[in-house]
Amino acid sequence: MARLAKVYLGTNTKMNKTIRETQAFLQALDAATADLDRAALELFVIPAYTALYHARSAAPRERIKIGAQNMCWEEQGQYTGEISPLMLAEIGIDVVMIGHSERRHIFDETDAQENWKVLAALRHDFTALLCIGETLAQKESGIADEMLRTQLILGLQNVTADMAQKLWIAYEPVWAIGENGTPASEAYADAKHAVIKQCLRELFGAAGLDIPVLYGGSVKPENAVALISQTNIDGLFIGRSAWEAARFNQLIRTVLPALKLKRSRMEP
Repeated sequence: MARLAKVYLGTNTKMNKTIRETQAFLQALDAATADLDRAALELFVIPAYTALYHARSAAPRERIKIGAQNMCWEEQGQYTGEISPLMLAEIGIDVVMIGHSERRHIFDETDAQENWKVLAALRHDFTALLCIGETLAQKESGIADEMLRTQLILGLQNVTADMAQKLWIAYEPVWAIGENGTPASEAYADAKHAVIKQCLRELFGAAGLDIPVLYGGSVKPENAVALISQTNIDGLFIGRSAWEAARFNQLIRTVLPALKLKRSRMEP
């Protein structure tokens, strides 16, 4: 049975959109979605660092949460080029994304570093969005489940069940991300979400069932309904299909009825 009251829908704009473009995007998205019941929808946007301050004031916090794409695990010190939790808190950031595949595979971040960041985010009362996913080679070798479990176990070390109340997970298979990504089938994505949820339950007990698990990786209007209709998928982490406010709004309005139908189907 579906436990979560909300569907989680968001986007990471990566290294795209200037300050002005980000403001315009958020203002348009907020205006387009202002009528939607936030008791049933958690909407979030993760812009580039330079736009964060202006992004926070571009849309009300109660309607659109704003996230950062990365964060240092230390509050201050000799970490040239890094951004501390204190700096993000000063802006009013809600969510910190940790361990995106591009951070892991381009910038060589380790599971240990992701763990330090998760703990720092939770200590500073952010929602920690931990991204995990297998590479194509791992998928073809049949070890995808083991890799997902490893990334969760290592990335969530020393996180308690109480702390996990502010934890989200994004499953983003590396081979499905980016311009040349191939979206996972809904059945494959659902099966991996089931693995993730089982691992979260092993780590946190019943509290693990309340952690939202989102699918990301070439989500489009054409596959969004099929994905959100799956039993174990609690939300969608959308890429370029959400970078225009009108298109994102349409995708949201397409997904919500499918979610309602899924929940009615799952009721005993």
